This record gives sequence, structure tokens and C-alpha cells, in this order.
Amino acid sequence: MTVELIEPTYSVDAPASGVTFPEGEQWRIEIPSVEGPEAVRVVLDEAARLGVPVHRISQGSGIQMLLDDEITEMLELCADKHIELCLFVGPRGSFDIGAAVLAQAGGALKGALRGSRQLAHAIADVERASDLGIRSILVADLGLLVLLNQRRDAGDLPADFIFKYSVLAAPTNPASAAVLAQLGADTLNVPSDLTIRQIAEIREATPAVIDFYVEAPDDIGGFVRFHDIPDLVRVAAPIYLKFGLRNSPPLYPSGAHLSGLVLSSARERVRRARIGVDHLRAAGLLA
Repeated sequence: MTVELIEPTYSVDAPASGVTFPEGEQWRIEIPSVEGPEAVRVVLDEAARLGVPVHRISQGSGIQMLLDDEITEMLELCADKHIELCLFVGPRGSFDIGAAVLAQAGGALKGALRGSRQLAHAIADVERASDLGIRSILVADLGLLVLLNQRRDAGDLPADFIFKYSVLAAPTNPASAAVLAQLGADTLNVPSDLTIRQIAEIREATPAVIDFYVEAPDDIGGFVRFHDIPDLVRVAAPIYLKFGLRNSPPLYPSGAHLSGLVLSSARERVRRARIGVDHLRAAGLLA
């Protein structure tokens, strides 16, 4: 019996995005889970060594887990390199006393805020960060997003404050993505298990920036999609390509007891980003 070989193809039946970042770029690079000033230094040093253009550094343990001096130092380090620093709101379901988040179907509650008291704690967290100069935060609760957007519209938060909606509450369809953008989300972290076509549908529904874990941590799926980078850029621009780590222990909340892991994983995330840069270059998306 003769088996007819099928020529493999890279083509995906999905429309190209016609949107870019304000400066005209289609993609930017984000290094996530950078926990504290020393980790920021590691990322900056490794990015310089490997030739990785880093546009955003994000932290996951939360604003409440950082000292004022640590936030200021992280902000200064990033500002010196013209890098956006994004901090996660501290309070969240997975840190709280409620047990539902531990239930078999409780995963969607990991980033949720329980009751008005926890909403108030989260708003206080954001206001503290804003007073220290932070202009980008990671939000995982819909009600908090609405309240913060109201404060931004009223002038109580700076007009250039960026609300980044977390993968913990990620939109999985174009309608959800459009609603989140209408409610104030400037950048949307979509799940890494969506197909290229499904991501294109989200792009067609909203011009909001898309964040995407090219490599996702185990607790959000552990997907590894480096070869999809060219299509991700083509259909989802403007997009932040995020490089997490599969097969790595969780870091949140971080601290000195985890310093070795924090620094080694920060270094490896930049190396993973360099792999992504090589894919961008091979596809003609980087000079």
C-alpha cells in the first residue's frame, strides 16, 4: 500500500489584524512573574545579554506584598529602560479565607474579590501603588475593574493608568472580550488554549491590546506554542507575547524564602523570550 504524503502548511484560515500599538508595532514582549527589585535586575541584565527587547515587566504576588521602597526601586529600574511595570492587585480569592476557591469547580474564583470589604482593600492597594507612581495594574475581578474605571473617568486615577485584565478571569470569546474592553480593560490576557481562529475572532471584536502566554505556567494549562508566534502576531496584533514557565513551582506570594527560585526563573523566562525572538526573526517580524 502506498501512502500519499501531504505537504505540511503553515497557513491558518483567519483574518490578519489591521491594528497596531500607537507607535506602529505589531508585538511587544512581556516577562511575567518578576517578583521584586532583584528579579527586575536579573531580567534587565539577561535581556541585555541575550538581545531581548523587553517592553513590559509584570509581578504576580500583589501590591500588598511589596514595601514602598521596593515598588519605587522596581519602577525606577523599569523607567530607566522605558519598560512598563505592571503590578497585580494584592487581595484575591486564592489568598482569602473562603473555601470555594479550593473546590473542584472553584478555579474561576482564584482572582475574585469576596464582599465589599475586600473590594475596598483592593482599591486601597491600587491607590497606594498609584501614589508611588505605578501606572499599570493587573486586575482579576470584574467589579473591581468597573470601580477602578469609574475612578479613572472621574480623575481620581490618572488618565494614563492601564488596566490589564488577568488570565485568571480571561475572556474566551469575542463577546466577553468586547464587554471587558467596554468596561475599562485596556489589555486582555486571553487563554493560551484558544485556536488561532478563535483569537482572531476576539481581535475582530475589540481593538484592545491582547496578552498571550506563549508558554503558560502549569496552573493555567502548561501550553507551549512557540511555533504559533508568527500567526499570533498576524491575527492578534497589537499583542504582548508573554513567556511563562511550564514545569516550574508556583511563586505567589513570593519573598526571601523563595529568592533562589525567583531569580533563576526570571532568568529562564528571558531565555524563553529569546527563543520567541528567534521565531519572530525567522518569520520576518524582526529586523
